[in-house]
Amino acid sequence: MQLDLNLLTALDALLEEGSVAGAAARLHVTAPAMSRSLGRLRRATGDQILVRTGREMTPTPYAVAVREQVHDVLLQARSVLAPSREVDLARLDRTFTLRWHDSLVALAGPALLTAVRGRAPGVRLRFIAESSVDTPELRRGQVDLEANAARPDTHGIRAEQVTESRLVIVVRRGHPLTRAGSVTAAQYASAEHITVSRRGSLTNALDDACAELGLTRHVVGTAPTEAAAFAFARDSDLLVTVPDITVRPADTVAGLTVLALPVELPPAPVYLSWHQRYDTDPAHVWLRDLARTALASCAEAGGPLDGAAQGAGR
Repeated sequence: MQLDLNLLTALDALLEEGSVAGAAARLHVTAPAMSRSLGRLRRATGDQILVRTGREMTPTPYAVAVREQVHDVLLQARSVLAPSREVDLARLDRTFTLRWHDSLVALAGPALLTAVRGRAPGVRLRFIAESSVDTPELRRGQVDLEANAARPDTHGIRAEQVTESRLVIVVRRGHPLTRAGSVTAAQYASAEHITVSRRGSLTNALDDACAELGLTRHVVGTAPTEAAAFAFARDSDLLVTVPDITVRPADTVAGLTVLALPVELPPAPVYLSWHQRYDTDPAHVWLRDLARTALASCAEAGGPLDGAAQGAGR
């Protein structure tokens, strides 16, 4: 049988997407064309590759066993056909789509865009909002790079922790807690809180930590972003608990104060995530390096708690 690399590409997409429609969308072909490719794969391997179980398609044991091997073979083939790993940044004409947490866009986005424009003027960055539900764009190549606190567990997605942050309390200037010296866990739990959740969740790991101390947090509402939550806090006695990396000095000047959190929680990680197909893509590697630097620099240059908490009692 004559080797057809297109079949390997189709097999790779089918195993990652788990459906004919998903694989077709990722490779920008029609569903009937992908169905024909699946038929050819079944005849070539003597295996069903994907079988229907209810409303979903499930990979066969053979398909699961060869999934990594198929991807590795494709990477090797691409490296043979495109051996140069250098990228001419001055001539690079490409658009990258980045789905980052909104606070990370505000903090690191300007530095990243400046660095990109200074070295590759033909490159454009599309920052898009996070979805309230899990979506497949990263797996399908429609999103190039994600940055948030969640480590993806989807097959084929790489994740690298680039920095971390600790939770802090944000309140309006003059809030009663700013006159209390250090905030106790009981004071923290009994105050009124607004949580930040793009899914609208009223509880999170903080509530579990409070429960271990025999306390119940008084949550009265949610906001989809830190910026929205800060607006609530400026005009009320509501508390907002956020990672310190999301609090900029400008926020503390604009009517907000940062206080230390009296509940012990481990630092929150910040991950960069991308699809493994871009592991050796020189332009993507270059962008990841710049993004890593921009995010890490924001964490290192922050220190909002040190500056704001010192004036918390004023």
